[in-house]
Amino acid sequence: MSLVVQKYGASAVTGLDQIKDIAKRIIDSYNSKHDVVVVVSAKAGETNRLIEMANYVCPGQEGRDYDVLISTGEQLTVALLAMAITSMGYNAKTYLGWQVPINTNSLHAKASIENINPDNILHDLKRGVIAIVAGFQGIDTKGNITTLGRGGGDVSAVALADVLHADHCELYSDVEGIFTADPIICEESCKIKKISYDEMIEFASQGARGIQIRAIEYAKRHDVKIYVRSSFTNADGTLITREDSSMENVVVSGVVYDKNEAKIAVMGVPDKPGTAARIFVALADNDISVDMIVQNVGQSGISDITFTVSKTDLDKAYQLTKSIADDVQAREVIADKNICKVSIVGLGMRNHAGIASKMFSALAFNNINIQMISTSEIKVSVAIEEKYTELAVRVLHEVFKLSGSTN
Repeated sequence: MSLVVQKYGASAVTGLDQIKDIAKRIIDSYNSKHDVVVVVSAKAGETNRLIEMANYVCPGQEGRDYDVLISTGEQLTVALLAMAITSMGYNAKTYLGWQVPINTNSLHAKASIENINPDNILHDLKRGVIAIVAGFQGIDTKGNITTLGRGGGDVSAVALADVLHADHCELYSDVEGIFTADPIICEESCKIKKISYDEMIEFASQGARGIQIRAIEYAKRHDVKIYVRSSFTNADGTLITREDSSMENVVVSGVVYDKNEAKIAVMGVPDKPGTAARIFVALADNDISVDMIVQNVGQSGISDITFTVSKTDLDKAYQLTKSIADDVQAREVIADKNICKVSIVGLGMRNHAGIASKMFSALAFNNINIQMISTSEIKVSVAIEEKYTELAVRVLHEVFKLSGSTN
């Protein structure tokens, strides 16, 4: 029998009827001659509800007791799912993180998996048991419950697939796979049949739904095949796997966008060594990630520095930047939250010239002004005014002929 790890996200377990539906899907896999290990998230909104409770009682705490509280959402869903499977005449067993065990470091609310002992699960699989594992949680060397932070459920599933030597890992959510563009704003978008780890990392980092970037990075390191599928249909999903030569035939795989971007421009900065470093060190020390960066050197030793942060970090980033700008006697600091980052992604960019110019020309033809540009080996990103997001996505999807994509 082959072994499959399935992970069901929060949208799949929001109600008791949905849990029964998922139980039937799992049994179908089992009856198709698969050993099945299932990883389950808390129901939609439950973890946020628990976090709100924690913040109300003790604002800002993310320690041992915090993890004890917010890990309970998964405990509820694994128990209900196991009961549903049992009621249908099959043998299921629940595992909390510490019962596997999934061993992590001691960084509460943001723990990382260090190792997993698969022996308990393997023993039960040999007896025909369907293993139901609580995602998002583990245990440290002191016996404390830990949680893995954003994307932790996906990471749990991929890590289990690795140590159990599963044939593949199936991640179920409310999307049918990875698309060439957001189907909500681009009706011509197509589902991508197969995509490389590197492309998927770029997709996820630019806001594409379906899978968290930490899980993709883990899968790439350990060569775990992932299928992204819908919890609500039987449609084929998207395979995320290692790169092969056929993938490079597709120059652009898709267009993605991220509206959670804001821009800070520091104007009239004295062009002296260390000035930019002061700004970005201060942001890093306050756990603020910077994405796009542009520095222009003007006349008389004066420069402008422009960069982007997430909208949620804008106010804090602005105050830190303004303090340093005043200290170095910069002319002014301007914050703008009405921007969006739009990107094209594709392995074929490595070997094809003129992709960026084609992108810029298409945007210019449609009177969309580019404010910032950043590139990687397989991605070109631009910052534009947010109100042009949908138009930009549709234009780029058309100009790179993605509506007929078969990748």
